[in-house]
Amino acid sequence: MIMGIPQAALRSSTLVRLLLFLWLGVHAASASFAATSLLHKAAPEFVRTDLNHRRLDLRAYRGKVVLLNFWATWCAPCQLEMPRFVAWQNQYGPHGLQIIGVSMDDDSAAASSLVKKLKLNYPVVMGNEKLGQLYGGVMGLPITFLIDSQGKVQAQYQGETDLNSIEEQFKPLLRP
Repeated sequence: MIMGIPQAALRSSTLVRLLLFLWLGVHAASASFAATSLLHKAAPEFVRTDLNHRRLDLRAYRGKVVLLNFWATWCAPCQLEMPRFVAWQNQYGPHGLQIIGVSMDDDSAAASSLVKKLKLNYPVVMGNEKLGQLYGGVMGLPITFLIDSQGKVQAQYQGETDLNSIEEQFKPLLRP
């Protein structure tokens, strides 16, 4: 018996799915609350080495609008939005947009392979639990933060998001 539940009942896939759903719901709700608490506050700063072995300091991007995108190689919605991010970096980069990817994979080789395959034209760093916690606890992927040129979080997008609406939110923040 575990937590008052007979072992035979635990074997039931329906019960296991229900318990997992409830557990994830509680944790996702707390993560969502934590992430929304970053709105209109300074984005947590970090320094990491990107996959090209260059130092990336978020503070160095002040003056630019940053889309900070947490993703993983196993995340299908993450991979769907990345080509659009590549296009945005090309189109809006000269106007002050900087996309930064944060791979939440355990294996940098897998992340590097996907970066090459998708021809990402923006820096990607490896994330970890500590970095995820700075941003409210990254419980689901993708999650993207819109950070204005003063370094404040203006929006947070969780899961599959309408990319057109993200574009409409960051465009007014860019230089002409």
